[in-house]
Amino acid sequence: MTSADNELCFLPATELAERIRRRDLSPVEVTEAYLRRIEARNPVINAYTLVLGDEAMDAARIAEKEVMAGHALGPLHGVPVGIKDLDDVAGVPTSMASRAVHNRVPQTSAVAIERLLDAGAIVLGKTNTPEFGHKGITDNPRFGPTSTPFAIGYNSGGSSGGSAAAVADGMAALAQGTDGGGSVRIPASFSGCVGFKPSFGRIPSVTRPDGFLWGHPLVHIGPLARTVADAALMTSIMAGPHSRDPLSLPNDGVDYVGAASRPPRKLRVAYSPRLGNFPVDGQVASVIADAVETMRQHGIAVDEVELDFKADHKELAALWVRTISIHYAAIAVYWKQEGIDLMGEHAGVLTPQFLAMLKDAHKVSAVEHALDDLLRTGVHDGLEDVFASHDLIVSPTLAIPPVKNGTDGNTIGPTSINGEAVDPLIGWCMTYPINYTGHPAISVPAGLTAQGLPVGMQIIGRRHADESVLNMAARFERMRPWFQSYSGAEEIGAPVPSPLRG
Repeated sequence: MTSADNELCFLPATELAERIRRRDLSPVEVTEAYLRRIEARNPVINAYTLVLGDEAMDAARIAEKEVMAGHALGPLHGVPVGIKDLDDVAGVPTSMASRAVHNRVPQTSAVAIERLLDAGAIVLGKTNTPEFGHKGITDNPRFGPTSTPFAIGYNSGGSSGGSAAAVADGMAALAQGTDGGGSVRIPASFSGCVGFKPSFGRIPSVTRPDGFLWGHPLVHIGPLARTVADAALMTSIMAGPHSRDPLSLPNDGVDYVGAASRPPRKLRVAYSPRLGNFPVDGQVASVIADAVETMRQHGIAVDEVELDFKADHKELAALWVRTISIHYAAIAVYWKQEGIDLMGEHAGVLTPQFLAMLKDAHKVSAVEHALDDLLRTGVHDGLEDVFASHDLIVSPTLAIPPVKNGTDGNTIGPTSINGEAVDPLIGWCMTYPINYTGHPAISVPAGLTAQGLPVGMQIIGRRHADESVLNMAARFERMRPWFQSYSGAEEIGAPVPSPLRG
């Protein structure tokens, strides 16, 4: 790995794509640089579960021929990307990070992945995740934990932790993630990058046999990137309706790329330090308060507000575990019909918490499941109470800085914060309430703790106001630039210098 490789691997994806179009850069040299960096860095970070070196180089050579032939090029032509190992790429194994899943090779790609490929992206490999994405930490017994590049041995966050770490460490220009309780925003916070959850339905998800699998809303698809402009570009490619997703939104003129680049709009911001009543680590609270003060110093009207979700955070965390468990249990039924018996012959190799979720789901009655909508309604109304007078809500993304990796393949989050009990799977994530409602939300780097650990700030928008979220995120990026935080990352294990350090 050379200094030239390092420079290529940290170019913004927007610039990389433009330079490839201008023939300033070759898709082959770019892909080779990324593969060399993966070879050097992945043994330390553990972002990838599968590296597709030969396949990526074949795709790069084809991409280069198309450039030289003057063919029409897609917006990501020749740009290397990582794909979360919960999502299908045709002809490539999808492991779900599970010892129960072997030799499962899909014949078709997920819609979002298909759109990235059609735009010219080159897939470098599949990225690490907790088993079936069941928690906010990326660790599993099959592949082990993923580290944040800012501090080797501390977790990258989950469940799209491999994607976030790959982007933050220069092992992918962009990476795809899914977000069922914060799984794009959580690792963005722990790994010091941008993670965007668009409005529910913006990016389609074609699920079968159940086309309404994630219809609460719950699970979203989103980008992980080093800049807001890169996240906006990737979103613009993956977004748009699909006839096979009955919950996908129609095209309504959303300009994701323009929103990240146009002059800032005058927006009134609500600041909720605890997003209701979450307990928040003091270091996190300090970094976010400082970030909010920066916004005020730049002329943004920010009011501190009381946000009432009509339920305690512990009750809402239990709701998330209960809800996602029911969906996982349904998936287990479908998979048993395909010969993968998660609750039978494979139960002994599952992560204990994931197996417990599958079992507990069968204890929830249909009526109890329906009545859970009352809790979701309380969250929705709590947000809308604030949005009646404000355009955006900002809060910490997570209540804690990154946690240390375990050694048993089953790292979890804290069981308490400031002496108050929290669910170790999700209870420290100030992200999952927004999955109950489908509002757009983004996590952007806000600063570092005294130990150099990343802290993310969450920006939440009104329903379908994706442009406002991206516009404010890009504005904050200009106020407190973080891109140079990634410089020096090629020194394995070295602290990463950053203008965000307080």
